[in-house]
Parts: sequence; structure tokens; C-alpha cells
Amino acid sequence: MLNRLNSIRYTYIRAHLYALFLTLITLLAFLLTIHVLFSPTWLTSISIFVFILAYVVIAFIFSIYSGFKASSDTKTRVDYLSVLIAQLARGNYTTRIYDIGEDEIGRIGDELNELGEKMQGQVRSLQRLADEKSEYAKSAHKAATIEERQRLARDLHDAVSQQLFALTMMSEATVRVVDKHPEKAKKQIKEIAMTAKQAQTEMRALLLHLRPVHLSGDSLSIGIKQLVNELEQKCSINFQMHIDPFDRLSQTTEEHVFRIVQEALSNILRHSEATEVTIDIKKYQQEFFLHIADNGKGIDLFADHQKIASYGLKTMKERAEEIGGTFSIRSKLEEGTHIDIRIPLQIGEEE
Repeated sequence: MLNRLNSIRYTYIRAHLYALFLTLITLLAFLLTIHVLFSPTWLTSISIFVFILAYVVIAFIFSIYSGFKASSDTKTRVDYLSVLIAQLARGNYTTRIYDIGEDEIGRIGDELNELGEKMQGQVRSLQRLADEKSEYAKSAHKAATIEERQRLARDLHDAVSQQLFALTMMSEATVRVVDKHPEKAKKQIKEIAMTAKQAQTEMRALLLHLRPVHLSGDSLSIGIKQLVNELEQKCSINFQMHIDPFDRLSQTTEEHVFRIVQEALSNILRHSEATEVTIDIKKYQQEFFLHIADNGKGIDLFADHQKIASYGLKTMKERAEEIGGTFSIRSKLEEGTHIDIRIPLQIGEEE
């Protein structure tokens, strides 16, 4: 009821009644002044009262009628504007209104029409950008898939394929000398076993790269534990894990850290000849810390520049820097390798 009394129509009626009240006060003051100063015989108290009463009744009726009549057109045009705004809010940007006058309300209608046209154009632009983004995403995914396939094919050719070829040649040679030179054949069989073991390790590392990158909804700690459990069943490396309890990080951070661990373990399998691997994950007040160490043959950081610049280490360093972290490596020949990743935590991640 109160909302209805605040409508445009009742606003017009109140304005007319307010004008009636002011006019009534003015007439009453004027007539009383004449009655007091001049005291004409025709202007008595009764005549003043009758006149004022008649004026109030007639003027009240005309005020109500004039308020409804004058507000009808304005209310209709405002209703048009309200319908247009409601349609725009629902996303129907093609709705327009026309011929609602050339006053302020008409200008508002024209501006709303222009707004609808601009929003319609923006929607078309957003849809076009979404289609282009989808095409770019498909192209990027396709390019990344092709690049990964080429890398795996290159690794298979450079490592496993050559090792298998060597196994074939060594096996054929061993078959030819096994009867005449058994000691030489025994030595070659040992070399065959060692080469086969290297090929098997290389293949496990390549298969580790084929593991899905995402965590499938699991937390980082669970994903790393599952990855290590799978490796323990397939290789003779002894893994030591120390993972302190910590809250979930952002999805992007967890995916990058998981991928770094995956890449580090792959490098250990392929190059280190390690028997023990340690994985430490800790969280300080404003920092996430990842430490991966092995007791393998290590790397000469000063002499072996090509090893430091290898694909795996570069990838780990780039991933760490992409999420605002730092990557450092410490290694000596025959003393193993230590990798440290430090990632500053954001307030949103801590919460």
C-alpha cells in the first residue's frame, strides 16, 4: 500500500492537493483581511465559511482528476522505460522503445536504446573472442601434443631404441661365441643384462612422463604418495618421504609442484643410478619448501654445462618461476644431487 502511494500518479495528486492547500490558505487570509479592515456587508463570516467549503470540495475533485489525467502519460512512458530495463537485465539486448517524447524521459529512452545496442555489440564481441580463444586453445593443445610426441619419439630413438639395437647385436654376437669362447660369452651376457636394465629404467622414466599431469581432484600430498608408491613397485629405489601437514594450495600451484616432482623423479631414474631418494615437503609461515635428494652419481655443475641446461632441469626451473618460486640445485660427482624449490604463499592460499 505504501509503495503504491509513492507511485508517480499519487505523486501528481499530492502535488495538486498541495497547490490546493496553499491556494486555500491564501484565499482565506485575503478574505479575512478584507473582512477585518473594511467589514463589507456582503462579506460575512458565514459567507466566507460557505465559500471556502465549496472551494475545497470542488477543488479537491478537480485536483484528483487532474492528478490522474496529468500523470497518465508520464506513467505510461516510465512503464515503457521499466520494461526496457527489465528486458536488458534479462539479456534481451534487441529490445527498443520509440516515440516516447522529446523531453527528459524521451532522452533517457534514447540513451537506453544506445546502451542496448552497445551491449548487443559487446555480446557479439565476447562470443567472437570466446570462439577465437577456443580455437587458440585447441591449436595450443594440438601443438603441445605434437611437441610432446616428438620429444618422446626423440628420447625413444636416442636412448631405448639404441639400447635395444645394442642388445640385439650383442645377443647375436654372444650366440656365435657361446660354444667356442664361454668366458667371453659370459662377459657379454653381463653386458647384455646391464644394457637391458638401463633400457628398462629409461622406459620407466618415459612412462612416468605419460602419467596424467593433473591430480584428478586429489591433494598434492596424496598425489605424490601415489606416484612414489607406483615407482616403488617398479624399481629398486628406496624412497624416504617426509611431508608435513599443510592446507590445500591453489590448484595451479599444486599442479606445478606435482609436475616438478614428476620431472625430478624421471631425471633420477634416467641419469642418477641412485638407490635412495628423499622427498621433504614443509610449509613455513609464508613459504612452501620442497626438497628432493638422491645418492646417485651426481653432476659436475662447473664442467657439465649441457647437463645443467637439459630439458628436465630447465622445465622444473621454468615451472617454479611461473608460480613465483625459486629453483636451486646442488650436486657433486659421486655424492648425489639436491634440488630445492621455494614458493612464497599468497594470503588466499594460506586461508
